[in-house]
Amino acid sequence: MRFIIFCRLLGLVLCGNAVTVYFASHSFRLAVVTTLGCSLLLQLGYFASVLFLIWRSSCAGKAGQGAELFDRSQEVRYQSRDDEHRNETQDVPQRNQTLGISLLLP
Repeated sequence: MRFIIFCRLLGLVLCGNAVTVYFASHSFRLAVVTTLGCSLLLQLGYFASVLFLIWRSSCAGKAGQGAELFDRSQEVRYQSRDDEHRNETQDVPQRNQTLGISLLLP
């Protein structure tokens, strides 16, 4: 959403609130106080949503880093000390293979 659209919508909500409160109570002072309270609540909601978006993007970044580290650990995995000495990366299906299979299933 563009900033100018956001400002217009904010002004529309605040003016609508002021007019509604004025016609309901016939008090200019109550309309101003209620509109300022509404403005404060809207700003708190906006601030909380920005904090949520920052938190979500940092979690997504950490998950992406974790996936990269997981992929690297599968490639660099050492040989087991069992008698078989098989490489565990062969047991992990490749991403393209699983994606192709999941697209074929209904």
